[in-house]
Amino acid sequence: MKKVLTEIEVRYQETDQMGVVYHANYLVWFEIGRTKFVESLGLEYAGMEKDNVVSPVTDVNISYKKPIHYGEKATVETWLEKYNGVRTVYGYEIKNEQGQIAVLGTTQHVIVEKNSFRPLSLRKTFPKWHQAYMQAIEENA
Repeated sequence: MKKVLTEIEVRYQETDQMGVVYHANYLVWFEIGRTKFVESLGLEYAGMEKDNVVSPVTDVNISYKKPIHYGEKATVETWLEKYNGVRTVYGYEIKNEQGQIAVLGTTQHVIVEKNSFRPLSLRKTFPKWHQAYMQAIEENA
């Protein structure tokens, strides 16, 4: 299974008064990991956005297992969980410095026209993305 690893250094502003990473920041880390995964396929969101297309999140699933604290390093593992030509689901596993799972999650995405939010088919609109995702899915089988 193709996974991309992204290291995160926990910054003070990402924590609450207890020095624990604030729960919403894990979603930001998901986005960082997702962007690195897309780049590992030779793709980039900026190119999509130049064509007035964006990829909103339509669903999030997140499960907190262990806290991560200020001053620690975390690793985000990102992979393509599901893809059907229209919807894309990314999987995430965030581990602490000891390699223990701290957070598990998924995000689901579609692509839409930026101004109207009219849904588009990734398969038809960006065939290069479609091909790269199909190859990533085949690697995962």
